[in-house]
Amino acid sequence: MNYNWNWGILITEPYMGWIFSGLGWTLLVAISAWVIAFTLGSVIGIMRTLDQPILRAIGATYVEIFRNIPLLVQMFLWYFIFPELLPEEAGLWVKRGIPMPEFWTAVICLGTYTASRVAEQVRAGINAISQGQRQAARAIGLSPAQVYRYVLLPISYRTIIPPMTSEFLGIFKNSSLALTIGVLELTAQTRQIEEYTFQGFEAFTAATILYIIVTFIVMFFMARVEKKVSIPGVTSIGAK
Repeated sequence: MNYNWNWGILITEPYMGWIFSGLGWTLLVAISAWVIAFTLGSVIGIMRTLDQPILRAIGATYVEIFRNIPLLVQMFLWYFIFPELLPEEAGLWVKRGIPMPEFWTAVICLGTYTASRVAEQVRAGINAISQGQRQAARAIGLSPAQVYRYVLLPISYRTIIPPMTSEFLGIFKNSSLALTIGVLELTAQTRQIEEYTFQGFEAFTAATILYIIVTFIVMFFMARVEKKVSIPGVTSIGAK
């Protein structure tokens, strides 16, 4: 190969600044989307375990719709189609009125998509708890809502830490699709460096290393959390 390697380009300005700016936006998109995914996914997951058929059907419909439409298609639907379906003034506000519409579109899209996956993890965690614990909770006078609050959810969240960690890492990696609607996250900034310098190998190698570093930090931290909150005798779902 006659490729002209130049690793020093990565530590020169403005390119080093672009890389860390992109990493910052990637983390911001991922964390913001995770708040939506965890909150909404928990609600949908609980709905799928209730005795009310209507609520279970609503939860199942949400999961099947959002889980089975490709994420890139959903990104385009949220950004290009959804504002057009609103009344004219509301649509213009969504497209131009709110600050950083590309960022918020990416956050909502990633959050609602991942919520369908989180919901399945929450449902699996709740269903893994034996009926005996539910019956014991009802026997001491707890209401159905209290059974979920004090028994089912505290146990299920502890047992689904491994798959929930994977879902967060999925959001972190899927945030790269935000470049398709103009968010200058890590992958977008890497491509911009390549276009300016023609040093694509160096730029994408740096981005890959940063993705790996963040992934290992999250996995290390969550492994410690799992160990600290584990319940003796209870195996975490998804654990090896």
